[in-house]
Amino acid sequence: MPELAVVIPTLNERDNIEPLLDRLHRALIDIDWEVVFVDDDSTDGTCERIRELSYRDSRVRLLRRIRRRGLSSACIEGMMATTTPYLAVMDADLQHDETLLPKLLAEAKSRELDLVVASRNLDPGGMGEFAARRVRLSNLGAAIGRLLPGAARLTDPMSGFFLIDRRFLDRVVYRISGIGFKILLDLVASSPQPVRFAELPFQFRSRLHGSSKLDLSVSVEYLYLIVDKFIGDVIPVRFAFFVLAGIPGLAIHLTALAAMMRLGGWPFFTSNVFATWLAMTLNFFVNNWFTYRDQRLSGLRLLRGLLLFYAACSLGALASFSLAEFLYEKSVPWYLAGLLGMMIASVWNFGASRILAWRSSRGTRQPYN
Repeated sequence: MPELAVVIPTLNERDNIEPLLDRLHRALIDIDWEVVFVDDDSTDGTCERIRELSYRDSRVRLLRRIRRRGLSSACIEGMMATTTPYLAVMDADLQHDETLLPKLLAEAKSRELDLVVASRNLDPGGMGEFAARRVRLSNLGAAIGRLLPGAARLTDPMSGFFLIDRRFLDRVVYRISGIGFKILLDLVASSPQPVRFAELPFQFRSRLHGSSKLDLSVSVEYLYLIVDKFIGDVIPVRFAFFVLAGIPGLAIHLTALAAMMRLGGWPFFTSNVFATWLAMTLNFFVNNWFTYRDQRLSGLRLLRGLLLFYAACSLGALASFSLAEFLYEKSVPWYLAGLLGMMIASVWNFGASRILAWRSSRGTRQPYN
C-alpha cells in the first residue's frame, strides 16, 4: 500500500495534468505514493487526459464526479477513496510547490502531527505575483477564518496545500461541512480536540495554464462555511441564509405597505396582500442567486420555480395575512403587524419552498444543512 496519497481536485485543468504528474514523479522519488485526481466533470478533456495517463502509470487514479461541484467536497471524496496513512491536498494549477511534499510528510511522521500546512505567510514564503487587491482579500479572509475554533494559531488558514494523518481525518470526517473551497479551515474547525500541527513556508507560484476559479461565488461559499461552523449545530445554515436573503423582501414589503396605505389610501388588507406579493417575488430571485446558488434555476425552470415558490408560500402568506390583520384590528401598529406576520410565515416558506421550488434541482450537489 502506498504511504502517501496526493489528492488533487480538478476543473478544466487539462494542460496542467501532465506537467504536474512529471513534477510529482521527480519530487516523490523516494516515497511510495499515488495521486487521486477528483474531477468535477470538466469540459476541456481533463478526465480523458488523466485516464490516458493512468493507463501507463498505476499511481494515477481518477474519480470523476457527475453533477457535483466544490473543491472541499471533492477533496473529502478523494481522501475517502484511498487507504493511505497520509494524505496531501494540493491544486492542479502548478502554483503549489510539489518539492515541499517530502518535507511535509517527514515533519508529520517525525513529530506525530495531525496536520502540516504549507504557509505563504511564513518567511521566506509569499504570495508570489498576486495583485495587491487579491492579497488584501486573502488577508481579510484569513483574519475572519482565525475567528473559528482551532484556527487562531494558523498563519495561513486559507492555504490549499497541506498534509494530514488519516487518523486525524477519521476523527473529524463526520463533522466536516464540505462547503466551498477552504477545506483546511473546515478540517481544523471541525476537530473536537486541539490539532497538533506545524507549518512550513512556501512561495506561491504563478499559474501557467487555464484560468483561476476565484469569483464572487467563492466568497459566498466561504461565508457559508464560516456561518456553518458558528451556528450549523443549532440552526441549519441554509435556513440562516434564507432568512438573511429575506431582508430585501422585508424592506420592499414595509416600503410598499407604507406607500399604498399613506399615499394611496388603500385599506390595510389590500395593501398587505400586494406588498407581500412583491416581497415574495424579490425573495425568490434573491434566494435563487444566493441561498440556493448550488441549485440555481434558469430558463423555463426559473419560471416553473417561481410559480412553485408562489404556491409553496401561499399558505404561509395566508397565515401572515390573518395574523397581521388580527393584530392590526387590535390596535397594533401597521408596521409591527406586518413584520410579525412575515416572521411567522418565514419558517413555513423555507420548508415548503425547499421541497417544491428547488426540487427540480435535486440530484445536484447539496452540501448544506
